[in-house]
Amino acid sequence: MSGPVHPTAATDGLTLGRGALQQLHRSLLRDAADAAIPILQEVGFAAGEGLYQVFCAWLPREGGVPHPGDLDAGRLNDVLSAFFQAIGWGAVSVAPLGDAALVVDSADWAEADPGSAQTPMCFFSSGMLADFLGRLSGEPVAVMEVECRSRNDGRCRFLSASPDTLNAVYAQMTDGRDYTEVLGA
Repeated sequence: MSGPVHPTAATDGLTLGRGALQQLHRSLLRDAADAAIPILQEVGFAAGEGLYQVFCAWLPREGGVPHPGDLDAGRLNDVLSAFFQAIGWGAVSVAPLGDAALVVDSADWAEADPGSAQTPMCFFSSGMLADFLGRLSGEPVAVMEVECRSRNDGRCRFLSASPDTLNAVYAQMTDGRDYTEVLGA
């Protein structure tokens, strides 16, 4: 008889379809509108660790390096795009924006529900990417979606930066400034 099963990247992961994630959005916004955003962000953040574990298991086989720390910065865009596409989230493009932020863009991001909202709505993804990218960089990061296919933008665009940087960007955006102007891009 075998011993206890320990969670690994292979056994700790679950598959959650686009439809289920979109229904979670609709249900929370309908039944718990005031709490929907923080719930989705918190659950997404909690999912970041598992996503990172799956990435660490995927990377040697598909990315050709044993550990994320061994990944050359010049390959980050291609490797992350291949990873997110392979696990069903969609293809991404990752690039610096100004001196203080990173952008993650996707024209087919899984959480988006085109035409369903007036504001960016990928709250689960923002939390998930914050934890994942923080683990990848070894530093705390915050993530904010600034463009979203849910409001019929051509892409979902997530800004990733230090929490202080994104708080400053958000404050200036509420005063009417564009995020690219704030970040000097």
